[in-house]
Amino acid sequence: MKVTVCELPDNRNAFVSAWKDLVAYVQEQQSDLLLLPELPFVRWFARTPEFDGQIWQQAQAEHDAMMDQLLSLAPATVLGTRLVTEEGHHFNRAFTWTETEGYQGIHDKYYFPNEEDFYERNWFDRNQRDFSLAHVQDMQIGFLICTEVMFNEWARYYGRQGANIIAVPRASSLNIERWMVAIRMAAIASGAFVLSSNRVDEHLFAGHGVIIDPDGDVLATTSRQTPFVTRNIDLATSAQAKLLYPRDVLE
Repeated sequence: MKVTVCELPDNRNAFVSAWKDLVAYVQEQQSDLLLLPELPFVRWFARTPEFDGQIWQQAQAEHDAMMDQLLSLAPATVLGTRLVTEEGHHFNRAFTWTETEGYQGIHDKYYFPNEEDFYERNWFDRNQRDFSLAHVQDMQIGFLICTEVMFNEWARYYGRQGANIIAVPRASSLNIERWMVAIRMAAIASGAFVLSSNRVDEHLFAGHGVIIDPDGDVLATTSRQTPFVTRNIDLATSAQAKLLYPRDVLE
């Protein structure tokens, strides 16, 4: 199957143009699966230290409006995260989208940083801790949203459940080497393909979307010059990898 990762601009004017290019690229490549960055449809508002209800409402409205645009990516399955408000609580929710099933909410981000430019604990609530797989066609998909990929035990947990793809949508900083170590370890621990897409700008977000095989080897990376990349992967490789070290080590 063909999988696509990307880096998309944080700047909204640049995003509009990049989105059009991404739609055309996915159609040209005939991608089966596309992973978007974390909360791709709004400028990163968690740089503001304190929660602001008006900012949240506007950001959620922008996300809701863009969800209707996913149809332009069909027949690709789309993975990403969006803003959700439930009973006064504010969640960053991973989702799958398909042309036949539409939107399906899967997992709410559980681990949040709280530091300069990333005041997420002030903006988001924790829901129940649930790292269950999404079952989409032949794919068994686990989500590790940005910071969650630093908690490697959940990658192993997904592998034990039979994940063949782990999606890591990111809004991550310029310290790219640290993130690549965590993402590659997620693949090694789980025996799954790991896909990651990121925001990009000049000062905060590093871009660098990646496709990683079940042994932790890098198959493809995005760059400023090549913001979208696609590779063919064989999901059966993931099942074979789970029989090998270190996935075969008993707990």
